[in-house]
Amino acid sequence: MITCYIRYVIDPKKINEFEHYAKLWIPLVAKFGGTHHGYFLPSEGASNIALALFTFPSLTEYDKYRLDSFKDKECLEAFDYAKQTDCVLSYERSFFRPVFK
Repeated sequence: MITCYIRYVIDPKKINEFEHYAKLWIPLVAKFGGTHHGYFLPSEGASNIALALFTFPSLTEYDKYRLDSFKDKECLEAFDYAKQTDCVLSYERSFFRPVFK
């Protein structure tokens, strides 16, 4: 199992646009076999940082999702929405493995 953590720098004036973008991706991750754990929008503290967490059974399956997402109509529309609204200024992606016991 691999969990992808994405830290976004967002335009705080476009939080509604970013929230719409986030809601587009949650079902798309599931469509490709992942489990989305949600987006986390600013509340207290920094007003320009948002997070996302989602899990795939393996890094291989995550890589397949990434490749397939660049060919999927709904994913391309979500990418275009972020670009058109300019709600995402930058992001960084990290991967984690769970420890249960």
